[in-house]
Amino acid sequence: MDIKDRRALLHAAPRPGGQALDYVVSLGGGIFHAVHPAPLSILLRYVPDKWIIEPPSFMAYLKILDDAPLASVEAIGVAILEDVSNEVVPRWLQVLVSAESDDPQYTVLLEDRQPKWDNPALLSRLKRF
Repeated sequence: MDIKDRRALLHAAPRPGGQALDYVVSLGGGIFHAVHPAPLSILLRYVPDKWIIEPPSFMAYLKILDDAPLASVEAIGVAILEDVSNEVVPRWLQVLVSAESDDPQYTVLLEDRQPKWDNPALLSRLKRF
C-alpha cells in the first residue's frame, strides 16, 4: 500500500466546538511490526484545527501499519506524524510509540505544531509520557 492509500484510511470530520476553542483529542492502539519483537503501543494526541479523525478510521489505519515497509520504530512514528499532519492539519500533534516490554524499554516521542500556535495552559495539563 502506498502512502496516498494509507493516508486515505484516515477519515476526517469537521471539528465541533468552533475555531476559538482548543481541546486535546487522544487516540491509541497497538500494532505488531517486524521492526521490533514486542507489540508497539501507539498514542496520538492532537489539538484539532478544522478537522478531527474519526476513531474507527484510526484503528483501520493502525492495522495497515503492521505490514508497512518501515525500517524502524522511529520511522513508524514519523509516518504517523506525517500522515496525520497531512490529513487533518492539527494545531498541535504528538505521537508516542513504545514497545510493550520492559527489556529493553523503547519509546519514541514526536511532536509538531502549526507556526505561531501555542496554548501552554492546555498543554501543561497533559500527562507526561
